[in-house]
Amino acid sequence: MTDTTSPGIAPRPREPVVRAATIEDIKAALEAGWTDLKAAPAQGLFFGAIYWLGGLALMILPARFGYAWAVFPLAAGFALIGPFVAVGLYEVSRLREAGVTPTWGAVLATVWRQGGRELSWLAFLTIFIFIIWMYQVRMLYALFFGFASLDPVLFAKALFLTADGWTFLAVGTAVGAVMALFTFSITVISFPLLLDRDLDIVTAIITSVRAVQASPQVMLGWGVVTAAAIFLAMAPAFAGLLVVLPLWGHATWHLYRRLVSFAAD
Repeated sequence: MTDTTSPGIAPRPREPVVRAATIEDIKAALEAGWTDLKAAPAQGLFFGAIYWLGGLALMILPARFGYAWAVFPLAAGFALIGPFVAVGLYEVSRLREAGVTPTWGAVLATVWRQGGRELSWLAFLTIFIFIIWMYQVRMLYALFFGFASLDPVLFAKALFLTADGWTFLAVGTAVGAVMALFTFSITVISFPLLLDRDLDIVTAIITSVRAVQASPQVMLGWGVVTAAAIFLAMAPAFAGLLVVLPLWGHATWHLYRRLVSFAAD
């Protein structure tokens, strides 16, 4: 097997073994994530800034071009691509865990190399899910409000002060919750796993789903807390993502390392 990771770290074998998560695993992952963020704040802020700027663009551009209805679903769906943006953060944590100082060259080179690996297909899958999410929201908008574009004020009134608006919110939230659960289940472990090991995307997704099935309450609780933290971070013009994304990214790496092992480790 060819090693496609950073220099100084030997390739690792296949056969992932999954164990059930506990609340202690979540606490330990968050503590280790905070330690990584403090140890490498520049890299954390860099990748957090990418996510922050992307969020600002998704908030400003739709309203500017007459698509005010798209702002909320874009913000909600934006969280789906967070695991992909956090790839560089997983690499920082991986290097520190291996006792290697995470330099800009090593981290960015590893991120760049993912374009030719299975992780890029997983990123494509999450973006495809995001596109499906936006298409179904557009369909619901047309169903309840027609095809005319409303300005932000009129749309807000229609959304919160009419029966159609409340129904639109209820149906959209239900559909979004199902899509978010599906996406979380297939990516929570698979993104850091594919960065760490030379596996195929199917094996990575199955491993991620198995991790959720092994301890559904704990893992879904982790997903809810993650989603809540991201949405709260979006409140001050997405600025909270500068800290929340790197902390969550580092913690996700450590949670993966606590839940997945390999026979030869």
